[in-house]
Amino acid sequence: MSKNADPTFWNAAKNHLIRYGGSFEPAIIERAKGSFVYDAEGRAILDFTSGQMSAVLGHGHPKIVETVQRQVETVAHLFSGMLSRPVVDLAERLAALAPGLERVLLLSTGAESNEAAIRMAKLVTGKHEIVAFSKSWHGMTGVAASATYSAGRKGYGPAAVGSLAIPAPNAFRPRFKHADGSLDWQTELDDAFTLIDAQSTGNLAAFVAEPILSSGGMLELPTGYLAALKQKCVERGMLLILDEAQTGIGRTGTMFAFERDGVMPDILTLSKTIGAGLPLSAVMTTPEIEEAAHEKGFLFYTTHVSDPLPAAVGVTVLDVVRDENLVARAGIMGKRLFDGLSTLMAQHPCVGDVRGRGLMLGMEIVKEGGAPDHDLGAAIAAEAFKRGLSMNIVKLPGMGGVFRIAPPLTISDAELDLGLSIIDDAIKAGSRLRT
Repeated sequence: MSKNADPTFWNAAKNHLIRYGGSFEPAIIERAKGSFVYDAEGRAILDFTSGQMSAVLGHGHPKIVETVQRQVETVAHLFSGMLSRPVVDLAERLAALAPGLERVLLLSTGAESNEAAIRMAKLVTGKHEIVAFSKSWHGMTGVAASATYSAGRKGYGPAAVGSLAIPAPNAFRPRFKHADGSLDWQTELDDAFTLIDAQSTGNLAAFVAEPILSSGGMLELPTGYLAALKQKCVERGMLLILDEAQTGIGRTGTMFAFERDGVMPDILTLSKTIGAGLPLSAVMTTPEIEEAAHEKGFLFYTTHVSDPLPAAVGVTVLDVVRDENLVARAGIMGKRLFDGLSTLMAQHPCVGDVRGRGLMLGMEIVKEGGAPDHDLGAAIAAEAFKRGLSMNIVKLPGMGGVFRIAPPLTISDAELDLGLSIIDDAIKAGSRLRT
């Protein structure tokens, strides 16, 4: 019997764990190092999603290990009214990376950072309506969940008052088209805000957006869209909140995804990548907005606000990203990955689209004719895992089996090529099961 089938382990999991979505992989993970996790048999499984899209430096990076050990011995947690050097150091470092967004709040999770950002926007504007994309994911708590439309809305009672949504632009399945069939995102955006204006009570506070909608199927905002969205916000006195939980800290080939468009948000939220797998998030905003919020009594006192341990890790993450030139590497390796996936798309009719930026790409699995193929996507994912590759697949109404592929920025050429080879074999095996 495989050690991964340990009945004591799985019975305990069945009897004592609350299931929180999806199913668990058929393996017991014992350790992780670099671009791989290792199961109970010692089998190496290539991690093409950086854990939960977070381990941007891979697993067990020696600089992160050293920082954690040092900081735990020094000071890990403090009363929320106390400050330590790692907290101020990280705030200063982040501010230098995004001039204009010089005020920083350090928290634990992406949902928590979005809660704080939305709370701040409501307080500063004196309004309460929050707009998001129809395929968004901003967290599973409070107003963050109310601004999440890709999943988890049914059965939980009313969302926050003033929660509104517009369609997410999808170049592969455009709702509004130019004469050549390409996405007419400007007309779609204009139409969407006509509907928002009709529904609003005059209390539009903010729009919260991901530059690339990850759980929504790796949908990238087209070039020019973000600037047009910012203008819609300005015209209505709204703030623009960008949620760069997954796109921040170099993953797309720039430090922040919004840099490509030259559009500065009013509030920026970071999580996942800034902690390299540890719970760390940040809210960044302008001095003007922070001053206005403070004057109105902004309150976001939490147990782990400004904790020294994760802040020290965040400083080390920025050090490693700089010292190992990982922002530029994400662009180079992203092109290698995109080209490899595009080759697979040319070889396999079931691969309908490859999209994304840097080392954050999506591969969509479709039926003949282009309809979503959830079953084949699931089969490919299972075959890949059997062969030693972990890929995350999005299963949402109206979407196909969209693989979210986001390996660590530290992945080697050989590891990336190994992943592409396994994907090729998994597609062939999954397709054979259908015939």
